[in-house]
Amino acid sequence: MIAKLRPPKGMKANLDLTKEAIKMKHKFTKVLVVLLVLMTLTLSPMLGCKPQETKVSYPEKAAEIICPWAAGGGTDALARFIGGQLQKKFGQPFPVINKTGGGGATGHVAGASAKPDGYTLTLVTLEIATMHWMGLTDVSADNFDFVIQLNEDPAGVIVKADAPWKTVNELLDDIKKNPGKFQFSGSGAGTIWDLSRIGMLNTASIPVNSVTWIPTTGAAPAITELLGGHIQVITCSLPEVKSQLDAGLLKALAVMSDDRVSTFPDVPTLKESGVNWSSGTWRGIVVPKGTPKEIINTLYNACNEMANSSEFKDFMSTRGFGIKVRNPEEFTQFAKAQDQTWKTILELGGYAQ
Repeated sequence: MIAKLRPPKGMKANLDLTKEAIKMKHKFTKVLVVLLVLMTLTLSPMLGCKPQETKVSYPEKAAEIICPWAAGGGTDALARFIGGQLQKKFGQPFPVINKTGGGGATGHVAGASAKPDGYTLTLVTLEIATMHWMGLTDVSADNFDFVIQLNEDPAGVIVKADAPWKTVNELLDDIKKNPGKFQFSGSGAGTIWDLSRIGMLNTASIPVNSVTWIPTTGAAPAITELLGGHIQVITCSLPEVKSQLDAGLLKALAVMSDDRVSTFPDVPTLKESGVNWSSGTWRGIVVPKGTPKEIINTLYNACNEMANSSEFKDFMSTRGFGIKVRNPEEFTQFAKAQDQTWKTILELGGYAQ
């Protein structure tokens, strides 16, 4: 048999004390580490040390602005103004790239498909809320992060100066009594001025096919048709008919905005006449979905500063553009609401695919 070895008397007690000492040492070490960390955090600001921060340096190179419409037009002019102002602000070029075609689809698709790094901006127009419902593209507001809205131009209801109607309600009552008699125009079929007409009639409880829409390539030929007596009403922005209004050749019965337009203060809104409908075209800066928030904020701050400048206000006034500024959150909500509004109107007009 092997005898069990037993520690000498007093040794077990010493071992227990040693274990206890080791435990105490470990506890002391943990406490010491915690104290050192707290001291470091407390003393760092006093010593000029700051926690490491990740900062986005933007822009470090040229950033392009996609314009979905042709050079020389209103959207192109606004894009080039914005590009010039951003170049002054950041010291980097912001050239405008016109990518046209497909009723605006080509440029909007290019903007949505770009890398979300802040180096591709798009000056979007109202068409991002209509194109996908019409089957022109799959791109919609969901493909973008919104930076800032800068413009909004409401539709007006325009007739000849010697037309028998003195108010928009008189015109609407005449349409109700004489369905099929009157012809409207202002732009191509399914474009904003046509859709504005559909929304107005629907809100006034008038069947949208009670009038005939005569498509044209824009407001200018529609004005010619109106002055020639070939049509009775056009819906387009008030600045587009300003010279004819000033000359007393045409008169505006109403404007489709929430409030009266400051440059046309004598023109009442549809809402004042009891027709709760507002409509118009708009423009704003967006970036591809997933662009870093820091870059969006940088662009918004620069564009908002620009929007409050006298240079911007003078430019917009000269062009006859309305100014409407919405921040990223407001612009996002507005665009999504527009998407649903125009879905309904396009369905009413038979344009939805």
